[in-house]
Amino acid sequence: MAHIFAFWESRAFYDSFMARSHDRLAAAQVGTFKDAQVKLFDYRFDVKTGFEPRFTDADLVRVAHCRVHEDRAEHFTLMQEKVWNPAMAGSPGMIRGLFGEAPGHEFMVLSMWHSAAEHGKYRAERVERLALRAQTEADVAALAGDIVELEPTWTV
Repeated sequence: MAHIFAFWESRAFYDSFMARSHDRLAAAQVGTFKDAQVKLFDYRFDVKTGFEPRFTDADLVRVAHCRVHEDRAEHFTLMQEKVWNPAMAGSPGMIRGLFGEAPGHEFMVLSMWHSAAEHGKYRAERVERLALRAQTEADVAALAGDIVELEPTWTV
């Protein structure tokens, strides 16, 4: 499995790419992959510091894709800001991240880490306690995620 993250300067640049270049590039890649899933998220806020789409200083990315109950979306967003964000920001080894939103009450939390070991310390020590405090179980209808070890030769 491969995860590809693309960051656009603006919606206008994204729309221009889709209108002018996407189909030509996609046609050239026919047969090189199967079962692609694509989601477009709008940036909502940073996790820790000003997000930069730079991956050279990270060894690992944690991505969480959350589908949230409609009546809990505002609470979920608030808990990301007030509970999860400060906890991740205070974790040694966490570099930066972002929180994004897609239509249909879908959210993505992307966090970049120096190493799997540093991310493992955060997970083991805090996640259960933070989930109770943030009432995550009441907010989230479905959660999918992955820990992505970065391949430097794939970074452009």
